[in-house]
Amino acid sequence: MTISNADELAGLREIGGIVARVLRAMGRALAPGMTTAELDAIGRGLLDADGARSAPEISYGFPGAACISVNEEVAHGIPGARVIAAGDLVNIDVSAEKNGLFADTGASFAVPPVSREVKALCRHGKRALWEGIRAVRSGQRLNEIGRRIERLAGRQGYMLVRNLASHGVGRALHEAPGEIPTWYEPGDRRVMHEGLVFTIEPFLSTAADRVEVADDGWTLHTDPGVRTVQYEHTVVATRRGPLVLTTAA
Repeated sequence: MTISNADELAGLREIGGIVARVLRAMGRALAPGMTTAELDAIGRGLLDADGARSAPEISYGFPGAACISVNEEVAHGIPGARVIAAGDLVNIDVSAEKNGLFADTGASFAVPPVSREVKALCRHGKRALWEGIRAVRSGQRLNEIGRRIERLAGRQGYMLVRNLASHGVGRALHEAPGEIPTWYEPGDRRVMHEGLVFTIEPFLSTAADRVEVADDGWTLHTDPGVRTVQYEHTVVATRRGPLVLTTAA
């Protein structure tokens, strides 16, 4: 989506704030002993209260309000009977629609006690997201986002999952300009234009550059024991730089 007027921006800010608040509340509620279905129910209730609808549910028939992925599950985990345990690494991805506009955000949460390895991975995952965000500016090439993220990942000894990418968002959950790599693609000559709306969501991993689809047809996973984090914001490219829409008030 390309923003063309103040009303569109206001609508995107509204849905961006909603998904940000839901993600924050779900992260705070996360505790050992609860199931991923129970965590999802918290998110659904908050979306309903704000008049928003789960984007993966209405767009693709996803069986849940949010994607909740645990440990070797990297993305698109289906909420269900899985019980969250101490030491788990849980990714929560919240995307929603209100009044025809969509926003998408996500974060990984480590359930204490947390190993040094996981603490470092989470810290650098957040840094990778903000490295990408700092590259956003109208007139800049899209591949500058991936160049900065890949450089940080390489310096810290991590891999980037390369069959999951950022994407355009706004009027739909996934739209133009299509997939946006979070690694450097020198041949990608696309340029961010003023008002372009898209996500940035690097998947930083200890040992995986690809994910596989589980038998349920949704969950994307690595091998057991591999840890991967994802942090995500929806942003707008402007002449002054990035405008982040998915921040909680």
